[in-house]
Amino acid sequence: MTVQEIKEEIQRLKKETGTTILVHAYQGQDVLEIANYVGDSFGLAQKAQTDSNENILMCGVRFMAETCKILCPDKHVYLPNPTAGCPMAEQLTSAELEKIKAENPDYSVVAYVNTTAELKTLADACVTSSCAVEVCRKIKNDKILFIPDPNLGSFVAAQIPDKTFKCIQGGCPHHFSMTKADVEKAKALHPDALLLVHPECPKEVVEQADYVGSTTGIMAFARNSKNESFIIGTETSIVEHLQFECPDKKFYALSNRLMCTDMKATTLMDIYNTLLGKAGEEIVLDEDTIKKAKHSLDEMIRLGE
Repeated sequence: MTVQEIKEEIQRLKKETGTTILVHAYQGQDVLEIANYVGDSFGLAQKAQTDSNENILMCGVRFMAETCKILCPDKHVYLPNPTAGCPMAEQLTSAELEKIKAENPDYSVVAYVNTTAELKTLADACVTSSCAVEVCRKIKNDKILFIPDPNLGSFVAAQIPDKTFKCIQGGCPHHFSMTKADVEKAKALHPDALLLVHPECPKEVVEQADYVGSTTGIMAFARNSKNESFIIGTETSIVEHLQFECPDKKFYALSNRLMCTDMKATTLMDIYNTLLGKAGEEIVLDEDTIKKAKHSLDEMIRLGE
């Protein structure tokens, strides 16, 4: 089968099986082209809530599929490639977080949505990169324990100086590897380009950016900007997507180290075989986990508004 033939079969099968395909923006262009919806992880889960289909196929990583299941407990949620995980989401166990909470009883736990379902059950509120500042500002407690990304946590803390933050060490290994030297090299090669970065990058990179925001925020900024060239400081798929979407503009990756192998794990054949019932994994969470984890997501929505 050719790539085009597989895409046509996927389009046919998803209609035949009543399946909605959600695709995170870090997936490759070929996967994006068979999606019902493309976006950030939480936005995709919200799309699943309002979608009429009972079968949801999440093209991303495991924590995204879990978040989708938490918000859609009555739907069948599938992860096409069960090996697609997230080092940041998996770096902290529930036992470790319980110990940290016990050592800091006067702190409210704020969990980045890039966490496992188990960690979300222990959080007072979740956040996305786009609403983290707003949610943390509105939490009544002036002491916040931010997990699991210290870069995003520090970015938020800098904008809310009247609160005390404790950040767990770790973060996304790809964003975390970016350096001031990477920025200097990219700007030397592309002096007219604006630097757009994700707040998961270290402070020394964020401070040099022309725009700091979520994946969808970066893409929207690039689309709407009058500037003609951009250095993209997040997963390299975004460079590719913007090149297709804005062929009259130039896009450059901040570094080739920003390629996430977990996000690249899902292929068209994984999706095709999952629709045939020959591959993939259905996400199953118990009722107690769903109830407790949903509370932290509901708080994010309430405070984020």
